[in-house]
Amino acid sequence: MKTNNEQVKRKPWINWVLFLVTMVIVFLLGLLASSIMERRAEAVFVYTPQVELSDWEPRNEVWGENYPREFQSYYQTEDTAFKSKYNGGAMIDMLEVDPRLVVLWAGYGFSKDYNQGRGHYYAITDIHNTLRTGGPTGKDDGPMPPTCWTCKGPDIPRIMHNLMDTMGAKEGLAEFYRGKWARWGEEIVNPIGCADCHDPENMSLRISRPALIEAFQRQGKDITKATHQEMRSLVCAQCHVEYYFDKNMFEGSAYLTFPWDKGMTCEDAEAYYDEIGFKDWTHKLSKAPMLKTQHPGYEIYLTGVHADRGVSCADCHMPYKSEGGVKYTDHKIQSPLNNVANSCQVCHREETEKLIANVYERQDRIIENRDKLEELIVRAHVEAKFAWDKGATDEQMKDILMDIRHAQWRWDYAAASHGGSFHSPVETGRIISTGITIAQEGRIKLARLLAELGFNKEIPYPDISTKAKAQKFIGMDAEKLKSEKQKFLDTLVPQWLEKAKEREDSWGVKSL
Repeated sequence: MKTNNEQVKRKPWINWVLFLVTMVIVFLLGLLASSIMERRAEAVFVYTPQVELSDWEPRNEVWGENYPREFQSYYQTEDTAFKSKYNGGAMIDMLEVDPRLVVLWAGYGFSKDYNQGRGHYYAITDIHNTLRTGGPTGKDDGPMPPTCWTCKGPDIPRIMHNLMDTMGAKEGLAEFYRGKWARWGEEIVNPIGCADCHDPENMSLRISRPALIEAFQRQGKDITKATHQEMRSLVCAQCHVEYYFDKNMFEGSAYLTFPWDKGMTCEDAEAYYDEIGFKDWTHKLSKAPMLKTQHPGYEIYLTGVHADRGVSCADCHMPYKSEGGVKYTDHKIQSPLNNVANSCQVCHREETEKLIANVYERQDRIIENRDKLEELIVRAHVEAKFAWDKGATDEQMKDILMDIRHAQWRWDYAAASHGGSFHSPVETGRIISTGITIAQEGRIKLARLLAELGFNKEIPYPDISTKAKAQKFIGMDAEKLKSEKQKFLDTLVPQWLEKAKEREDSWGVKSL
């Protein structure tokens, strides 16, 4: 048993140990507090306004003065090096990869030129370069309406809202959509960026394109009641949706409209178009009244598990990141497959290789069936042309042409939805399977009609093994189109850029 003297002798040592441990803890807590205060001070300094932004300031560089981290990350979208199994950041000539597309779009601009987009940074450059916008033809250059500019950059809402303030909401928008696309060429020079999604006063997310607001209103919804998390997808839905140009609302105006009045499924949009008798073009071979799906990424996303769990577009394509103690949204908008750690593994605990393999597996299975549908539709177009050549009548072809229209609508809806095979593989697979059924039914009707017309042999499948062969098959002079486009790039585009540079100060920015 310890004596009182022994216990007394040990107490000073224990006290010194406790004292030293306490000092170390206090020192470490002091360092932590100092670090927190330093990071808070840094965050405050980073977001101290350097310039006063006008309401529709289109220049991303000016916004970058106030928000350098977001701006710097956004301009990393210039990098096109990433490549996944099927797409990536680099431009891909999809007509060269898959020449059957030329036949599917015969008589429409996409048969001239269809490139996998390089991302938001290149939006203006790519619309200048594409053959779909044509070359110099006179006073109003190019075949497309101004509506084709609508999603290409923050100059568009600047022009739209100036016109709306001057002429009223509807008439102002109608005025923007009138004429030909070259009309606004010297005004639209800044690529997609800050003002497309943000309010300059408080940086809250806002809808800058009225078409989305109008679509919600027709559904009896108020978009201003959307939550912040919903807005992290809705700002994307301004552009990544199916839409068409309503030429009946205002004379001379290709008014941008979303076909959501009956609902937001593939079949809902199809029923909407059928009811109003709308077509994008008449197919050059089959004479079918065709629909060109745009890019219904938002509609497909809504049918998937991520939307059901409340995951927004920005959560995966623009995940949060930290730098110097500052948390912000990474504006390098890109495929989550190029940023698995910040995008996927925030929720999923699997290894990177496993997650990527899961995505590729879904893509492989969807694309396998989509390619089969594509082949069936090409054959239907060729067989329909043969039927016309054999003397088929409009009445005999009516139902067949509608089958072709509906089958290709489904193929295009799946193909153009940008990530649909991942966002919602079940719905995408369902759409493709119904398209296969409709395409086969149409071809059976064609076979019966050809038999009535005295032809019972198999229709020869054309040699469309290359883009050049496919374009020649549909009667396109691609070299002439390229020559006209080069004249446009060498003359008109430099003039646009020079005039825009001369006027940009009038867009409004005031140094503080």
